[in-house]
Amino acid sequence: MNVLKIIPFYSNEKQLIKKAAAGNRQAQERLYTDHAPKMLGVCRRYVKDHHFAEDIMVQGFLKVFQSLHLFRFEGSFEGWVRRIMVRESISYLRKKQFVVFDDTVYEKHQLEDVTGHDDGDAAHIQKMIDQLPQGYQMVFVLHAVDGYKHHEIAELLSISESTSKSQLFKARKLLQEQLSKQKIVGYGTR
Repeated sequence: MNVLKIIPFYSNEKQLIKKAAAGNRQAQERLYTDHAPKMLGVCRRYVKDHHFAEDIMVQGFLKVFQSLHLFRFEGSFEGWVRRIMVRESISYLRKKQFVVFDDTVYEKHQLEDVTGHDDGDAAHIQKMIDQLPQGYQMVFVLHAVDGYKHHEIAELLSISESTSKSQLFKARKLLQEQLSKQKIVGYGTR
């Protein structure tokens, strides 16, 4: 029986990145393959439609490969790529004019009832986040999921720090209200 022996393409990521920066297509493909699933998740947190999120991720990787020579190996490569994907997602939403940072949205907005899932289910939580008004959603994901500070969010989104804090507060409140409603439904009192 003939057994296929797997030989590691590169022994470490630093070598792989250097080869990819020099234009080696196999190294670029390997970086893409290694990081694409996580980066699609990053794009998907900002953009509801899976197909658009994929397009954004591909555009993001194009920028990654175009600017790979700028990566200085100070911090993780994944974190560097993630920042590019976040910026690409925000740029896409701005171009489509989906983002509104309006404090009156909270009074008007109701999340749809998303039942039938375990409260801790990631897909269920993502559905709830997707229903937030876009401004709330972006600030919530940037802060609570991706770990950005309010001054960083303000700079990224061209809003004030207080707007960032207000949007986060209101996003959390809407999500908490939805979770509370679902606990009542879950216990059969509705």
